[in-house]
Amino acid sequence: MLAPVEEEGSAAMRFWERSKKEALLAAYTPFVVCLAAGNLDLEAFRRYIAQDAHFLQGFTKAYEMTAEYVVDDDDKAAILDLRKATLEELKLHISVAKDWGVDPEKEIVPEPATVKYINFLLATAQGKFEGGRSAGKIVTPFEKTKFAAHALGAMTPCMRLYSYLGKDIESLLPHLDNHPYKTWIDNYSSDAFEAATVQIEELLDKLSVALTGEELDFIEKLYHQAMKFETEFFAAQPITQPAVVPLMKLHDRTKRLFVFSDFDLTCTVVDSCAILAELAILTASKADHEGDHNLVDVRKTSSNLRNFWEALSRQYTEEYEKIIDDLLPKEAKEFDYDGLYKSLEVLSSFEKHANSRVVESGMLRGLNLDDIKRAGGRLKFRDGVSIFFQNIIKKKETMSVEFHVLSYCWCADLIRSAFSSVGCLNELAIHSNEFNFEDSVSTGEIVIKMESPLNKVEAFMNIVNEQSSEKKMSVYIGDSVGDLLCLLKADVGIVVGSSESLRKVGKQFGVSFVPLYPALITKQRQLVEKDAIVWKGLSGVLYTASSWTEIQAFLLGV
Repeated sequence: MLAPVEEEGSAAMRFWERSKKEALLAAYTPFVVCLAAGNLDLEAFRRYIAQDAHFLQGFTKAYEMTAEYVVDDDDKAAILDLRKATLEELKLHISVAKDWGVDPEKEIVPEPATVKYINFLLATAQGKFEGGRSAGKIVTPFEKTKFAAHALGAMTPCMRLYSYLGKDIESLLPHLDNHPYKTWIDNYSSDAFEAATVQIEELLDKLSVALTGEELDFIEKLYHQAMKFETEFFAAQPITQPAVVPLMKLHDRTKRLFVFSDFDLTCTVVDSCAILAELAILTASKADHEGDHNLVDVRKTSSNLRNFWEALSRQYTEEYEKIIDDLLPKEAKEFDYDGLYKSLEVLSSFEKHANSRVVESGMLRGLNLDDIKRAGGRLKFRDGVSIFFQNIIKKKETMSVEFHVLSYCWCADLIRSAFSSVGCLNELAIHSNEFNFEDSVSTGEIVIKMESPLNKVEAFMNIVNEQSSEKKMSVYIGDSVGDLLCLLKADVGIVVGSSESLRKVGKQFGVSFVPLYPALITKQRQLVEKDAIVWKGLSGVLYTASSWTEIQAFLLGV
């Protein structure tokens, strides 16, 4: 799917990079997934072609209006070339429509999502946007160039999105000859369409080169809004068949859905152990400054404590890597969950001893609960995590769904504060370890509830099995070896991040790691009816996601 966002390059490329979340959402719409799978209902495609024809007519008109602003003859010629290409695309739509039984002479009313983007496009081309001036008041060459750039800013994302979708789908389908929508895919994945896309992007860059940063920001807003309208356009295309996306829509409302997630480095950018260790060092530094030496020997000063923590971390990493190497079988096996479980018993014992070393050191003694909560409230989530949990929790009002966080974190109060800061705490069940406090000050003891892969999968199974009915489904999101058993037990196990040890261990025990989007296309082909079982635990297959935006697109949709 989409690569990580890059901020370098031309203005058009920067706008695209910053709008890739919307592009991802468009790719995950039921219409696009069914089209890519080749089993999109014919009537749905007919309706889409008719709506897209309205869209292309609006584009043609916008090109005409934009050409009137442009002063440079070469730029005007380029815009008219793009208009000509759009007319050719419209002819293709009419031809395809005839092939699929759509009467091009029959008047088909544009749907609201179609009208919304067309109106936005034409209003922008006329200068009738919020804070803008009407086209009739544009007098100077600079103003004309600026308004032409505005119009292209609203038109370019459509071209880039279609090129992206066409090429992405084409790359997933090595054998297109028998695909029912081959013509559509061929057109938007073609070199000719990419060339037209590059042409409008280069023209946008050229017309924007003399604009201020503030004016470029405004064009970026237009670009982003246009991309949202495009995504809504695809999401609004009605289909009558069952689709694997969004999962919550496919999921039977009478069934209970369990959504589980790890916390450290799955949801967060930094491991919580490092946060708590840094807080301990800051607490010691404050004691140094105030002359309070009522501390255990190992942490008399903040510098000693920092050195101790670095040594402890280094020891943990070295021993962890050795255990991972030692527990791997000499040769990769077929999928072997029981063998994996047995091997991870060694890792579980190691995690227990590692936690004991931390407790015995006394380094976590003396932390104030309020300081921990403040640290949790400032903890940085991965991009898209907050929005994901905020949006998925809203589904609880209409669906039978539970949300659980399973974590090795030493202090559950840190997790609670983190989710409380984004308004999600009340609907989440947090399963983690706890600090022992006396008068809101930590004693250095950890109340252990979860410290190993075995603890995690036991908690996972207990939660799921509390629901006695067979009508249930589970999703687990994780990033490390500690999540591996839960990921495999879940009906849908989603891997985020790039943990090398997770993949190394998994593959040696026969686990396959498959990118989520291509897997969905395959699953869509298997989905012949709504109740068909296409997701099942202990399949030995885990699905990799590039971001939490992709996970949201899969579970929730647009």
